[in-house]
Amino acid sequence: MRTLPVRRTLGTRTLPRRRTSAAHRRHRFDLRSTALFFVILAVLLSVLGWVARMVAGAVERRPGWVLVLVVLGVAALVGLRRRLYVVRAARRAAAALDEAAREAAEELDIDLIPRQRPAVVEVDPCYESLTPEEFEEAIAALCERDGCSGVEVVGGAGDLGADVVAVTPDGRRVVIQCKHYCEANRVGSQDLQRFGGTCFTVHEADVAVLVTTSDFTAPAAEYADQCGIVCVDGEKLRSWTDGTGPCPWEALPER
Repeated sequence: MRTLPVRRTLGTRTLPRRRTSAAHRRHRFDLRSTALFFVILAVLLSVLGWVARMVAGAVERRPGWVLVLVVLGVAALVGLRRRLYVVRAARRAAAALDEAAREAAEELDIDLIPRQRPAVVEVDPCYESLTPEEFEEAIAALCERDGCSGVEVVGGAGDLGADVVAVTPDGRRVVIQCKHYCEANRVGSQDLQRFGGTCFTVHEADVAVLVTTSDFTAPAAEYADQCGIVCVDGEKLRSWTDGTGPCPWEALPER
């Protein structure tokens, strides 16, 4: 009997494939890339050689032109360097100006803060020793003491005759002009006329008052009576200050 050879099958198991590492693939010699590199290198060397021959020929034929071109190139480089220096200097100057403007704006903001009178008003009865500005502040303080609201000192250039404005306790708008004069200098009719031309029409006063540390001339007092302006001389001012006399807005009836 013939004995058949026994066949051994390995089944469907597949042997693992050997993998090539990435480092090995990366360092493998690439003929195409190497050839391309040498071709590009040869072209660059050819171009550089051609440029060198052109320059050498130009120097031999026209050395003057070459010298001019070199000088122009150096001058251009120097000019560019100076321009860059000027630009940097301009930037530094602009930054310094910006900083100075910012500091000036801060100073102006500080200077423009309005003066605030103390909550407790103290009136100095010695008005003759005050400056005109302090006299206006003192009159404003009297208005505040006697119950006025919205008291403002607006005297100065372009005030059109109004030094102090306020609202009386009964709601009337009072406009006051202050004349800080010595006893020998009395308020004349021209002062009253200038004030009378603006107190009602421009400042829309319900009560117009002209207060002075001195006195009024007879024509000035007559004009004030005709226009309805309250005149407060030095004596009435002292009475208003110590509380023995009426406030100026109490001298006129309510409208």
